[in-house]
Amino acid sequence: MPAPTDPAADNAAAQVIEETLAKVSVDGIQPDNHQQTALRNRIVDAWRRRHGGGSPKPILTLVGGYAGSGKTEFSRFLSDITGWAFLDKDSITRSMTERLLVSLGADPNDRHSDLYRSEVRPLEYRCLMETAWDNLHVGTSAILSAPFISELNDEAWFKRLENRCAAKGIDVAAIWIRCDPESMREYIEFRAAARDAWKLTNWDEYVSGLKTDASPPTAHITIDNRLGSAITLADQTRESLKRILT
Repeated sequence: MPAPTDPAADNAAAQVIEETLAKVSVDGIQPDNHQQTALRNRIVDAWRRRHGGGSPKPILTLVGGYAGSGKTEFSRFLSDITGWAFLDKDSITRSMTERLLVSLGADPNDRHSDLYRSEVRPLEYRCLMETAWDNLHVGTSAILSAPFISELNDEAWFKRLENRCAAKGIDVAAIWIRCDPESMREYIEFRAAARDAWKLTNWDEYVSGLKTDASPPTAHITIDNRLGSAITLADQTRESLKRILT
């Protein structure tokens, strides 16, 4: 844990974080929206807790979005400022997924077929959630980075998750990263991952099934990363915090 710093510097850093969250959120953080305000306060509280105060109650934060939307980068940014564990679905499950697909006689880079969706995808999410619970059970808050497209659009699934968390004294929040198709394609091409080959080859078909201007009904905050704006602001915030605290 970082050593306590000057209170004035910590307050300035907290203000920078609050302003960034307001800027990157679609329509800003509304003062009458309890869920938005509560999540913002928890993020700022986590910053303060790393410097000597704040609530020890853990929180599970789901960061969802389409491929190339910027969810992994934004999750890392949240982890940087809060100290919460950052768990990325691909990092945790990719090796297992590829080997399982091969054993099923499929392409190891398949992420679009019925076989993948029915036989493999559920196991990926189960591994991710179990890893999160391992952290939460010892009081470590966790940020999960994954598409969560089906999950966050399923209000019954999310309610079950909320109830399970509430029974264990854990808060839960959902963040959706909104991005435009052109920016998503640019990022997908840049990362050059084999698992994205089908998307790029069939881009028009792939994009036609996306709802890029809408957010899942369970999202507490929607982050505006169209044209990479949120990730740019996140990088600027990191630099501002460095200047304030050094």
